[in-house]
Amino acid sequence: MNRQGSMAESLVCLTFDFDAMSGMVAKGLKSPTAISRGEFGAVAVDRILPLLEVNDIPTSWFIPGTVIKTYPDQCRRIVDGGHEVGNHGWTHVPPTDLTPEQEDEGLERANQALFEISGKATRGYRSTSWDLSPVTVDLLIKHGFLYDSSMMGHDCLPYYARRDDIVSDDEPFAFGPVTSLIEMPVSWSLSDFAHFEYLRLPNSVAPGLANAGHVLDNWIRDFEYMQRTEPGGILTFTLHPFVIGRGHRMMMLEGLITALRERGARFATMEDAALAFRDRANVG
Repeated sequence: MNRQGSMAESLVCLTFDFDAMSGMVAKGLKSPTAISRGEFGAVAVDRILPLLEVNDIPTSWFIPGTVIKTYPDQCRRIVDGGHEVGNHGWTHVPPTDLTPEQEDEGLERANQALFEISGKATRGYRSTSWDLSPVTVDLLIKHGFLYDSSMMGHDCLPYYARRDDIVSDDEPFAFGPVTSLIEMPVSWSLSDFAHFEYLRLPNSVAPGLANAGHVLDNWIRDFEYMQRTEPGGILTFTLHPFVIGRGHRMMMLEGLITALRERGARFATMEDAALAFRDRANVG
């Protein structure tokens, strides 16, 4: 896959959170129907990979350790397709709901599972539910990660993550020191789950089921705006196989790839995009 190009190009990272049923389990949804919704994710992987191959697109996949152990064949096909695999925790329980010891152990277990299928150390992390704990940044640095992709401090420019912010209910916010960990920002507006997935929970309903054509138009316009305002920007889309893998949404994904290519986008893995950012930052 072609990973060459000038640093001034507008980059796009197509990323996939292969959660399968782990997300449902973390929400307490363990009935056969809930499990089957996640099960469809494995079906969708086999739809998505050929589309990426025919378009010669390198992507990044974030996979919980329990999913790697449940679907090793699909995960190996992701690696064999030339895609990056990143740490998405051991389970889909958010770091904010874990003790520091549990979070540390989960990172280590997931790293080991990823090494077993890829043969190399993992460089990237994305937290489940995009919710970091107070110690996550320190743990990622401890485990040697290059980047995180869980925060939303910009829409298309990476930055270096901070640690030890002080948040008070009635005092000004106090920023903590900047670290060496690169933050590859995300957005709910660029996630398929927020737009499409219908969920009934005990105390809430996520309506989902948006018109794919309207979402596609928004996503293309976000790229066009980045091109106009942030030369060398990096736009990250977050996709879930069990969401994007439905028929009309697969057609939307095909349309997105075509539209972005027509507008001059270069597709890159998150690792390559993070390294490009680091190179520019060091030069600057």
